[in-house]
Amino acid sequence: MSFILAFAGSNSSASINFELVKYTCSLIGTEEVRLMNMSNCPFPMYSMDYEKEHGYSNALNEFKRDIQFSRGVIISVNEHNSYPSAYFKNLLDWLSRLDRDFIRDKKVLLMASSPGKRGGIGALEVSSALLNRFGAHIVGTFSLPQFKENFDADKGIVDADLAQAHQNLLKDFLKAID
Repeated sequence: MSFILAFAGSNSSASINFELVKYTCSLIGTEEVRLMNMSNCPFPMYSMDYEKEHGYSNALNEFKRDIQFSRGVIISVNEHNSYPSAYFKNLLDWLSRLDRDFIRDKKVLLMASSPGKRGGIGALEVSSALLNRFGAHIVGTFSLPQFKENFDADKGIVDADLAQAHQNLLKDFLKAID
């Protein structure tokens, strides 16, 4: 059984990046998609002491397995002060301690959105570098600036140029995982 794994790098229950991932998944017709809502996946702040005392949670092991068994991964990272959120960095810290190759050779569609005009570009750049370090193959990146102006819950991406760029990137990603 093959599937695409999709999630936002945010644990917020009101994550705009989760909305972007959910919308992206709705455009995928014939593929099985496993959409993870990370607000349901709390992970403690990584520390070597915590790891030594408690080891790795079943949720972390299952998440790593889902990444490794997926055909590809769609991630939309949120941005805090031009960097990915502490939650996303913490998730990568845990996964890389569990298995340094947790995402090696996996094709990734990397996205970001923010309320501002930069659209999470800083978080995209840092996240791309981090994922590349662990062996991921970033197929492409997409930034959705000014989320409230450019996204509608019923219509999706409302700016025609951004919608076309998003569709083209998604098409490239689906071709890359075939």
